[in-house]
Amino acid sequence: MNNNPDVIIIGAGVIGVSTAFALSTAGLKVLILDRGSVASGTTSAGEGNILVSDKEPSPELDLALRSRDAWFEINEEIGGGFELEAKGGVVVAQSDAGIDGLRRLTSAQRKSGIDAQDITGNDLHELEPHLSDSITVGAYYPQDAQCQPMIATARIMRAVKAHGGEFISGTTVTSILVHGDRVGGVETNKGRFSAPIVINAAGTGAGQIAELAGSYLPIAPRRGFILVSAPAPQLIFHKVYDADYVANVASSDETLQTSAVVEGTKSGTILIGASRERVGFNTEIDFSILRILARQAIELFPILAEIQLLRAYRGFRPYAPDHLPVIGEDPLIKGLWHNAGHEGAGIGLAPGSAQLLSDAILGKSSFMDATAFSPTRFSRAGAK
Repeated sequence: MNNNPDVIIIGAGVIGVSTAFALSTAGLKVLILDRGSVASGTTSAGEGNILVSDKEPSPELDLALRSRDAWFEINEEIGGGFELEAKGGVVVAQSDAGIDGLRRLTSAQRKSGIDAQDITGNDLHELEPHLSDSITVGAYYPQDAQCQPMIATARIMRAVKAHGGEFISGTTVTSILVHGDRVGGVETNKGRFSAPIVINAAGTGAGQIAELAGSYLPIAPRRGFILVSAPAPQLIFHKVYDADYVANVASSDETLQTSAVVEGTKSGTILIGASRERVGFNTEIDFSILRILARQAIELFPILAEIQLLRAYRGFRPYAPDHLPVIGEDPLIKGLWHNAGHEGAGIGLAPGSAQLLSDAILGKSSFMDATAFSPTRFSRAGAK
């Protein structure tokens, strides 16, 4: 084991492993550490969304557009195998306010490079034949895609190792080694590892990692539940969600928010979400929320009332107060870089975020200005 790599990455989820891939491809020796196994945290609870449809014109949308293309580039480069599919997305609106909001959103998105197609009536039901007859207004987004996130992360990790990268699972970081104002490595339950660059890609634990270094990141968990149906004949052909989903993603409300999100998978199961609430790391299954999600899904697709549920699971999204990821060098500790806080968009934004961070570390110009994602936007009042 190389105890003196060029870069240490804390976190083996899709963000950390994608970052490792970008840096190892550039020729750096990378060591990834995780207290669990590959994709054992937030990535394991993701649906595999690679979306542009749920983002308003903003730096995050620019990041999403690049990431979407980058996923297909990675798929070709590493030989696929992780169920990447350009399945497209359908957003529906059921109220006058929802319809007006959706039309304003699609108009703005088209000006920013998204293929957002306003659809109604028969056109909508040709895309989704089992959609409720009462729903007649929507938008079609052919750029939306999906992958199997755990397999994707494992496949990318394999490519990292092929480039000379190393991974140690079951490794808890107990302290960040800092000399003056510069990082020097990490102390773990498996020993000390030195490196001039440490990347914090610890997901919901990113705030604690920053604190170990004497810095500050206000990242907190935001819990969500997913229902999984038993395998069924193909009933859902795209990712389909209610327009309220966009507002819920952008909300900072701590209380429960739900909106219908339904999609099929290549295995035949149907995934049903989505809920959001800030309850810390409470792992209890709340059956009242599961009933709400099931009812909302049936309102979109009445045929789902005939389909059995197989299981339900929950995960924790790494939530930043302004709903933007944190990508860049720490303002207090030189050599400590952050790639975290992507909330529910981490899978979709992973390759673009990795490219931004890699380019910054290597001193290269990148595909966009990353200032909006800089850790410096947060107050230093909480720093030690």
